[in-house]
Amino acid sequence: MNEMKLSKRLATVAGYIPKDAVFADIGSDHAYLPCYSILQGIAKAAIAGEITDGPFISAKKQVKKCELSDVISVRQGDGLSVIEEEDSIDCITIAGMGGGLIKRILEEGSTKLSGVKRLVLQPNIHAIYIRQWMIENGWQLIDEDIIDEDNKIYEILVAEKGNPMLPYKTYSLEANLLLGPILAKKKSDVFQNKWTQECNHWRTIVKQLEQAGHTYENNEKYKELSNQIRLVEEVLQA
Repeated sequence: MNEMKLSKRLATVAGYIPKDAVFADIGSDHAYLPCYSILQGIAKAAIAGEITDGPFISAKKQVKKCELSDVISVRQGDGLSVIEEEDSIDCITIAGMGGGLIKRILEEGSTKLSGVKRLVLQPNIHAIYIRQWMIENGWQLIDEDIIDEDNKIYEILVAEKGNPMLPYKTYSLEANLLLGPILAKKKSDVFQNKWTQECNHWRTIVKQLEQAGHTYENNEKYKELSNQIRLVEEVLQA
């Protein structure tokens, strides 16, 4: 992977960045996504944000190598703190983190979101936390994608300001939050494979809990997994 050829995961994220956007890529690592997006004529300017020294230095080197220092600003800081008002950021990308961490970044940087028109978020796990945050903060899911790369499954969530409940109509809210309302409608092969495997895994744990005997912790876990299996079946069997 380099600034001319992204991984399938990051290329999918890049595909949702609006034309001529000024965007901030949070947790930019080597700044491949900003460099690619500028070189491909997708975005016109970008911020590459990193919190740790190593990736921050790597990003600066990459931007300099691509001779893009005039349109990509590499900054070190926590989450959205790297964004300044005068940047006029209209899109934010956050990829390759857990859903809980992405939610925390958005919550702690809420004051930086006022002028942002689009969020493109790629959680490695726990996308449900991001969907819950969107509902609570007035962001509407306008698209979702799910891909399989190197035997790992990734979800991409795209949101803009609007009616946060609009996509959540086909199935129960609980099922939609877990599986994704747009993904649940599309029911791609990758989506069905992911949740079939998850269900099979949960069923195995449920059987083990049944055999282990009743403790408070076992009972709570049993209820949680049984409910998740029910929610997945609600969608897959519809």
